[in-house]
Amino acid sequence: MNPSEPISTEVLSSKMKDVIDVLAMQREKRNALQKSVTIDYTISNDSFAISRFIYECGIKLDAHPLTIATASTLFHRFLREVNPQSYDLYLMATTCLYLAGKIKDDGLKIRDVMNVSSNTLHRGSQPLELGDQYWSIRDAIIQAELLIMRTLKFQVVSVHPHKYLLHYLRSLQAWFGEDEWSKYPVAKTSLALLQDFHHSPAILDYPPNCIALACINLTLQVYGVVVPLMDECDQLPWFNVFCKELTREKLWEIMEKVMSTYDPEPETQDSC
Repeated sequence: MNPSEPISTEVLSSKMKDVIDVLAMQREKRNALQKSVTIDYTISNDSFAISRFIYECGIKLDAHPLTIATASTLFHRFLREVNPQSYDLYLMATTCLYLAGKIKDDGLKIRDVMNVSSNTLHRGSQPLELGDQYWSIRDAIIQAELLIMRTLKFQVVSVHPHKYLLHYLRSLQAWFGEDEWSKYPVAKTSLALLQDFHHSPAILDYPPNCIALACINLTLQVYGVVVPLMDECDQLPWFNVFCKELTREKLWEIMEKVMSTYDPEPETQDSC
């Protein structure tokens, strides 16, 4: 598609069908995940699986969503600067989670991070004893933390889309009115899409405010929600109220990237 050409109604309808189909499939996968299934990380070393590993460990550690998002961002940024085959990626992922806890002042203790990551990677394993193996892994995490910091030139604090998402959702809530807004889980779904998008390195390719708007617009399209009062804005799209530079084409590009995050999701295996 030529970016200078407007998107036709037929193309929009086709894209919307794809959106709904993708999210319907994802709901089925999530329902399956609730039936005591686990992922064997020892047989997968791709970026998506390791991002899932970060999320699983973060949830077990009761880390804040922003801490987990920060860890994923650090991991994707690190991979863009190095040859992934030269590193133990699960060690680097564990280190990113520990470092993210420091950055977001989340108080993740290194021993807890080590034990949770070890048990997640090796299902059913016992907590690490205070012996040679424990101190060896602990030292490896400390060294990996210094490596990540140097590789990223100590620029480890990122501007996340979350704060934009919160601001836009609050504005839209007032825009819709409480009764109409409460009919649809727009806030919950938008946040879920944003968190899931952190599984993909494409999260680094777009401005955070545009990512937030794309997640909200994707949610509105899925539920068939129309932003009120737009007929009085001379056909100005609702998202241009928040970001004048964002085009429909760029918005759909980001939305497609969000949807494609679910494509490489690995098959799950029944837990023992």
